[in-house]
Amino acid sequence: MDPLTEFLAKSARANRPAELLTSHLSDTLSAAGELRRRVGRLEVAETIVGGKFWAATALAALAHDAGKLPDGFQDMLRGRTRIWGERHEVLSLGFLPHLVNDPDLLLWVASAVATHHRPLTGEAGRDLQTLYGLSDVEEIRDRFTPIPETGATALLDWLRATAAAAGLPIHAPTAPSGLILPTLLTTTHEMLGQLLDHWSLRSADPDEGLTAVLLQGAVTLADHLSSAHQQLATTQPLDASTRSRIDKHLAQRGATARPHQIAAGDVVGHLLLRAPTGSGKTEAALLWAATQVAHLADHTGGVPRVFYTLPYLASINAMTTRLQGLLDNERAVGVAHSRAASYHLARAIAPEDGQDSDPDGTPCRADAAAKAVSRAAATKLFQETLRVGTPYQLLRAALAGPAHSGILVDATNSVFILDELHAYDAQRLGYILASARLWERLGGRIAVLSATLPKALATLFTQTLAHSTTEVHSPDLGLPPRHRLTTRDYHLTDPQATTEIRRRLANGDSVLVVANNVAHALELYDTLAPAAHAHHGPRSALLLHSRFKRRDRSAIEKDITERFGTRGPRQPGLLVATQVVEVSLDVDFDVLFTAAAPLEALLQRFGRINRIASRPPADVIVHAPAWTTHRGSNGHFADGIYPREPVEAGWDILTEQDGRIVDEADATQWLDTIYTSAWGAQWRTEVLEHRDAFERAFLRFDYPYDDRDHLTEQFDKLFDGTEAILATDLDAYEAALQQAPEPAAGRLLADEYLIPMPHWTGRLATYERRLNVRIIDGEYATDRGLTSVNRMPQQTYQPGEVL
Repeated sequence: MDPLTEFLAKSARANRPAELLTSHLSDTLSAAGELRRRVGRLEVAETIVGGKFWAATALAALAHDAGKLPDGFQDMLRGRTRIWGERHEVLSLGFLPHLVNDPDLLLWVASAVATHHRPLTGEAGRDLQTLYGLSDVEEIRDRFTPIPETGATALLDWLRATAAAAGLPIHAPTAPSGLILPTLLTTTHEMLGQLLDHWSLRSADPDEGLTAVLLQGAVTLADHLSSAHQQLATTQPLDASTRSRIDKHLAQRGATARPHQIAAGDVVGHLLLRAPTGSGKTEAALLWAATQVAHLADHTGGVPRVFYTLPYLASINAMTTRLQGLLDNERAVGVAHSRAASYHLARAIAPEDGQDSDPDGTPCRADAAAKAVSRAAATKLFQETLRVGTPYQLLRAALAGPAHSGILVDATNSVFILDELHAYDAQRLGYILASARLWERLGGRIAVLSATLPKALATLFTQTLAHSTTEVHSPDLGLPPRHRLTTRDYHLTDPQATTEIRRRLANGDSVLVVANNVAHALELYDTLAPAAHAHHGPRSALLLHSRFKRRDRSAIEKDITERFGTRGPRQPGLLVATQVVEVSLDVDFDVLFTAAAPLEALLQRFGRINRIASRPPADVIVHAPAWTTHRGSNGHFADGIYPREPVEAGWDILTEQDGRIVDEADATQWLDTIYTSAWGAQWRTEVLEHRDAFERAFLRFDYPYDDRDHLTEQFDKLFDGTEAILATDLDAYEAALQQAPEPAAGRLLADEYLIPMPHWTGRLATYERRLNVRIIDGEYATDRGLTSVNRMPQQTYQPGEVL
């Protein structure tokens, strides 16, 4: 009997049988080969590893779980004991010197094997140095034995034979290994010592450190693909057919490709595209991306990935749907952001699906949730080659380690489209620019798109990259102006403003009111909604801000789109919103009333008015700023949100243009004026400081296998807030968790009760550890959202408890 049939890699679960160790190792080796075919040649890594990067990846993938042989680990998989307590990857190291005879290659293979679950070094106590660095051979023996010696010998023979069959550089397997346990334990101890000496006693040079993280990422990604029984897509939908698809898409609207779109498609290398709203920036970007895909595929032999990034979740969802329609293939496009599963859930339970219904005729939410989780999980494993998401998801590669290094591998030899780059503050923009420099170093091609990109930002982008950037500008397309600018010398909440808004409602207009903070939005909604209801009915006034439950926000956005959608019939009514409306919805209003804000934000708000220039220039009315302080910051801020200097500079420009009909060419000149001011010089300095600091701290990988988990929370706070549920929703939240058989699907259904919150509100919440959720006590209504939060007692609640 083959002794290897006795050893498992994975325990049995409800939806899968137990998996043999050799099956998992073989599948992981296959996944590594699949990854190699998709990523292609990695220039920087191949130089460092002597042309054997993918050989090192394959060998590490093959041997990564060899250390699962001990009786203690096997007993744990079979349910005979709850926990083993040792790290199998350490024992895996003992097999490697008997498999790989090239000492340089051996070190790289061992590095990836050792770190595919835990950091090698660190301060949190989870790293391998802390766990085993002071252990001698006798302690290694005591901690890992008993180990079946016949199993160890058979496994090494199998590893040699499998590697030889795959054409990998190993010891020639001319005879059975005859591996004995003392030898295995000794080489385990020696190999770990070599790794610690090499990586912890000195800092790596930049290319070596980067190669180390890439290798770790390749092996962990292959392992995850094997464990999930997932396969990577091996084709890129943005291929040679892209031009014909876009031509067909344009023809359906009675249009043809414009000169700037064709010019973008002719560029080989980085691109900076300036084109006004409605001129076809997206189509231009896709034509450019298809050209880069072809060139990179020829150069690297891989299948380049394309990442289309946007700053706002709703606009990401809309772009994903748009690309799926353009390519006529829903599964060809992945959505990569923190709410990806929610996006798939919303699509899965859309009325047009019509299958797997609940008794009331609606699609089964539990089944839909399971499918949505599956789609999101596939994207997390980088299945699709075309993805739409936030830059944040790509920037997480900077955290490296077993959890994030796969992102870096997936980003190599890829194509990046950065849309709305001007929407980020100086800190986030600096981080994105630092990452763009790394993407270029990894063989990437990068494009920046904007209707109103200031020259200062364009210069920062081109100077950050080592290779030249081609600039493409759309010619004067003769697009009619869309807006008439008016300023008011009183605040948006002033009675004079609300009187004017009521008058426009009475005239039958569709009115958009944008406040800078939730408190002002609530005040304006309460003041104005009765007038809208009186003139246009009970559903004519809507409120949108960031403090709604996910389920309620989705319903509100649906109502907004149905009433004020760009392509729909025109209807009168009122929408009061905060910044969330700036680029989130495809809507079109007759008139805008807005609080003063930075010029970039105002231009986005203007874009919701007379969206496709189907009417004469429409009124965009900007109200004077009110200066207040800001939590934790010095100086004054417009409505407590935006720093005074850029708002004041923009306000001065707008008041000079009062009464004029304006277009986006004017806006670009205004932005250039602001960014060449003293504030603009300060902004540039801040961006460069953040870019260089992020590169020094995160992207040099001086100690590539050091623990970076302590940086994760800090990173998350920068890009995301937190979320909480109402105390009154606790029972419903727990019931939703149990609604689907799979925990992840139940979690997705329960997440519909979550309300986004800034991180600082965490002190007003209590944490329910058992359910892994924060709880707040607040006032909430489905049409008004969260209006106040009370401090919670710091305790853990039990379901059913009266709160």
